[in-house]
Amino acid sequence: MQVSHYENFPVGSLLLPSRLRRPIAVIYRFARSADDFADEGNLPSDRRLALLEGYRTELRRLEQNRAPQSALFQALGNAIAGYGLPLEPFFDLLDAFAQDVSKRRYADFGEVMDYCRRSANPVGRLMLHLYRAATEEHLVWSNSICSALQLVNFWQDVAIDYRKDRIYLPQDDMARFGVTDAQIASQDSGGGWPALIGFEIDRTRAMLQSGAPLATRLPGRTGLELRMIVQGGLRILDKLETVRGDVFRQRPVLRLWDWPQMFARAVRM
Repeated sequence: MQVSHYENFPVGSLLLPSRLRRPIAVIYRFARSADDFADEGNLPSDRRLALLEGYRTELRRLEQNRAPQSALFQALGNAIAGYGLPLEPFFDLLDAFAQDVSKRRYADFGEVMDYCRRSANPVGRLMLHLYRAATEEHLVWSNSICSALQLVNFWQDVAIDYRKDRIYLPQDDMARFGVTDAQIASQDSGGGWPALIGFEIDRTRAMLQSGAPLATRLPGRTGLELRMIVQGGLRILDKLETVRGDVFRQRPVLRLWDWPQMFARAVRM
């Protein structure tokens, strides 16, 4: 469910009830535009952080029941009020985007998961509130799905992220398998690289599957949408495994012919 320019996992497709498309669209606009502040263009870091702080200021206006100053936050305020959405997930997303401005490496998997907690899990939490299904059990499953999808995106985009001087692979895992920053820079998929990516694929797949019961618990088209999202993540992991992690030459993406297989598997879940 991570929001990115390449949408492996679309949020708010035609499978979803029409009444939810507007609030989902405004949540997407909030996340997309804030993520662009952190990632796009050539702005200096202080300017990027200032733009994100402007969004925090608008959220605080909503928190204080004051009128926001932009059309985006007026629409967001209507969605929050209309569906009783919590504000914390929006603040968490801004924290994650701000972290992307300054943090370039992650010491261990715990640090990566802390980032996922703020960059990916808030989207699932907001969706469950829109569905009126934000039970404790559902939130646990949702967090597993959302974090796993964020990890899928990281492993898929190693080369892309490195061009931004970011490596989300845990540094201790890299050391364990003998992979260095220099190897990523040279786009060398030999040595310990296949074993490293294979290790990350295995635990990401397990995490995604551990949250999959949520996709069978939610009813109707909502459940089918989520089952398709889960299958999309699993399909990318399969493709990563097939190329032995060589994302430098064969970045795995979902193709048109993948969708019938994903749909068939989603229906059988």
